[in-house]
Amino acid sequence: MKNGIYEIVSNRPIALDTYEMVLAGDMGFVENPGQFVNIQLEGLYLRRPISICDWDDRTMTLIYKVVGRGTRQMAAMAPGHKLDLLTGLGNGFSMEEAGEHSLVIGGGVGVPPLYGLCKRLVQQGKRVSAVLGFGKQEQVFYQKEFEELGCPVYLATEDGSMGTKGFVTDVMAQLDYDYYFACGPMPMLRAVHAMGRRGQLSFEERMGCGFGACMGCSCETLVGTKRICVDGPVMRSEEVKF
Repeated sequence: MKNGIYEIVSNRPIALDTYEMVLAGDMGFVENPGQFVNIQLEGLYLRRPISICDWDDRTMTLIYKVVGRGTRQMAAMAPGHKLDLLTGLGNGFSMEEAGEHSLVIGGGVGVPPLYGLCKRLVQQGKRVSAVLGFGKQEQVFYQKEFEELGCPVYLATEDGSMGTKGFVTDVMAQLDYDYYFACGPMPMLRAVHAMGRRGQLSFEERMGCGFGACMGCSCETLVGTKRICVDGPVMRSEEVKF
């Protein structure tokens, strides 16, 4: 974990209430897709955890949805603004377990960390398909970016305004694959897990400290109590207890 100051390079809306922010700074502690940062915001006691979408030697990309005071504050920030971040948090996805054909499965703001994962799996020569779920067409983002990686993209929207009408599990049932990586809201993860296939699930969770000190994001697994922020946010399907 590293505490550092990062400068906003760009901050733009990409879908309904959804923004993409690019930050410049020290990326030395960002190692695996699926890790997250914890952002200090003016006037707010608790930092805001945001998954890392992608990164290189100099910049990282975050995607966030405006849902409250903190993210509204972020949406108003202009390039040049500096932010205090804790970086290198969480365990991230284990890419070594990817099969011959893996699915990355994202729901809403669970989609971003799967982009960085998909990019690196493709670079390793893996066959990857993306199943992305949203409420409606206006909320869809990063379809083109996944396709540009050479990754087939299957969309599901709850209202049927784009792609398959329904949920990511409706799409999954029509595909052949041997492993999955999923990130999204708890009902989605529960439904994916119930399909009984092997994979990894990344949990979205409210956090206090973000590095294991407060125990505020503890959860029960088949192998005991774990903290989402340090033992996760990624867990293997066989250890998850719903």
